[in-house]
Amino acid sequence: MHVCATREKGEVVANCDDLQRLRFSPALPHAFTEHGAITVASVLNTSRAIEASVYVVRAFVKLRKVLGTHKEMAQKLAEPERKLETHDARIRSLFNATRELMAPPVGPRRHIGFQG
Repeated sequence: MHVCATREKGEVVANCDDLQRLRFSPALPHAFTEHGAITVASVLNTSRAIEASVYVVRAFVKLRKVLGTHKEMAQKLAEPERKLETHDARIRSLFNATRELMAPPVGPRRHIGFQG
């Protein structure tokens, strides 16, 4: 079975320009892409093959939608996190400036006004 899969991989790489990177990969492909499912359905041209390819393509569409939603959510969470980091630094600098203003002056005080 392994020899057959290796031969099939060689045929696929030879026939599909998009898969040239697969030529030197030690791994064998285990699944169809959505385009591969459509191609198989059109080659086999049976109602069962068409039904299966539609199912596979719908699964790919749902997967892409879910991944897009998670990516958007991650970006939305990262934005306030970045803002909080800068706000923390600014608040810390305000506290430091306030403490400096509240600290009593160091050294002797100089008298202001007429001394006689």
